[in-house]
Amino acid sequence: MKSLKLFLRNFINNSGHYVFLSFFLAKICGFAGSLLIIRLLPENEFGILSIVFSVFAIFLPFTGFGSGQSLIRFGAISSDENEKQQISSYFFFRGIFFEILLIIVFLSLSFFYFKYDNILSIFVFCAIRLGGIYFANHIQAYYRITSRNKTFATINNVVNVGGLLLILVLTYFFKLYGYLFAIAITPYLSLLWLKKDIYSSRKFIPPNYKVMWRYGMFTAATSLISETLFSLDIILLGFLMNESAVAHYRVAILIPSNITFLAVSFLQSDFPILSKNYQNRKFLTSYIINFHKVFIPICVAIFIFFIFFDRYILHFIFGETYEDNSGLLITLLIGFNLGMLTRNLYGNLLPAVGKIEINTWVSAFSLLCLAVIAYLLIPSYGVFGMAVAMSSTLVISGLAYLVFFFLYLRKLS
Repeated sequence: MKSLKLFLRNFINNSGHYVFLSFFLAKICGFAGSLLIIRLLPENEFGILSIVFSVFAIFLPFTGFGSGQSLIRFGAISSDENEKQQISSYFFFRGIFFEILLIIVFLSLSFFYFKYDNILSIFVFCAIRLGGIYFANHIQAYYRITSRNKTFATINNVVNVGGLLLILVLTYFFKLYGYLFAIAITPYLSLLWLKKDIYSSRKFIPPNYKVMWRYGMFTAATSLISETLFSLDIILLGFLMNESAVAHYRVAILIPSNITFLAVSFLQSDFPILSKNYQNRKFLTSYIINFHKVFIPICVAIFIFFIFFDRYILHFIFGETYEDNSGLLITLLIGFNLGMLTRNLYGNLLPAVGKIEINTWVSAFSLLCLAVIAYLLIPSYGVFGMAVAMSSTLVISGLAYLVFFFLYLRKLS
């Protein structure tokens, strides 16, 4: 109990609660923003936006070619403040160059969608947003590696809340182009916190720059593959069943997939500290034990709550049509709850200790695993088979992350 109190006290002393709450607020703003555009935009314009956003989602993990992720990792493990600024400057300028290349490639894809109205305009506004996200990511990463989590949280809150307000006002008055302008300029609000220290050492080149870029690219690839995992289930259901099955499954997975933000936000809050202690076996072991002390009760409480109130919640949030999906909901809840304790925990610890390539290979294996299990179960068990396939994949990948992390831990003295 004493170690748990110390664990939580350190989390608060490091302003981790500010980071956690800022991630929570970002989640709410993102959900509210989605509801707003569904209600304020015509169906055809929303459909075209969805097409462009699906392309945008592929490019987003590669912002700056992984420079932001590399900055957090290697900036955090540096003990010298001057070196942190030099590393920040290096990634700032190199990242801008790669971001321009990324935007050019992104815009070039608009030529494949010319049959849709306003498609080039939508791509241009999204490209502007892509550039803004680069700056926002880099500025936020700098404040995290310099242990200014409260400032990071403030930037995150201003960008998300400010963005939601801009979307509400501009979309209401100017419809599609108001929305596009809002999402394009929102990330640039982070420039209010751009300081000279972030980019002052322009000529600095780290001796291990190849290792740094390798880490960033593996992180980007892992993010992309992980996102694909939560699209593959819908694709498989659409291919093997019908749109009704897809609708029921999407409703059932919405709540379980979103509860994982609790663990992810908590771990992301501590990521710089975990990176700093990547060779400290005692610290890492203690962190795992205390993480479980916090999240096992949370997972148990969530599960018990939904066991008793699943039908009421489905009826209240989604309507009478979907209240019979309680079996799907509970099956998926088992997978995502266990995933919080394994997949989310060890899947975040491995990048923190520099083993990001393991995440990439396990994520790729997870795609194959989901496809095989779903293909075997869906013909016999329908949409319930998809739920079992997803939960099984989450548990299997979580156990794989666990095994690889403990093999790493075993090698530490």
